[in-house]
Amino acid sequence: MVANSQPWTIRDLAAMPDDGGWKRYEIIDGALCVTRAPHIRHQGAAGKLYMRLEHWSEQTGLGAAFQAPGVVFSPTDAVIPDVVWVSQERLVNGIDDAGHLIVAPELIIEVLSPGDLNEQRDKEVKPKLYSRYGVQEYWIVNWQLKTLEIYRRTDAQLQLVSTLLMGDTLTSPLLPEFSTPIAELFR
Repeated sequence: MVANSQPWTIRDLAAMPDDGGWKRYEIIDGALCVTRAPHIRHQGAAGKLYMRLEHWSEQTGLGAAFQAPGVVFSPTDAVIPDVVWVSQERLVNGIDDAGHLIVAPELIIEVLSPGDLNEQRDKEVKPKLYSRYGVQEYWIVNWQLKTLEIYRRTDAQLQLVSTLLMGDTLTSPLLPEFSTPIAELFR
């Protein structure tokens, strides 16, 4: 995170130079977070989850999945999760003129990038942020360990409910009849 005497805002992000996609800029509680473009295995796991969620969404008509969308919760909280799923009801009035989500997706997925700071942000800072804005489920994918942690909203907080391993199958009460083997995400 980059320290600043004034909180960073989405206006500041709009003024950032285009670096060709090599860096990802997010703001959490007014602090700027800059990360590098992710590892190809990171992108592979995110892409497979996106494809499965989007296929399920097309079959059910219940919502839509998006890869690396801008999610603007407030002027000082704007993130770019790896994958999100949003219901049709939230999508109706949930996109601004620039194409960013301005509502909390029901599901946010982050794929861990190597490094203690990245892990701390995804496992400690982001669950608090996503809890504050009403995200229902948060999945953390670890492509190196081949695991998927599921956090669900309980008493207004996202709490870890299970960690899935290679032999497990991913399902969710949020997504009726959605199912995918964990092993398929890491092939």
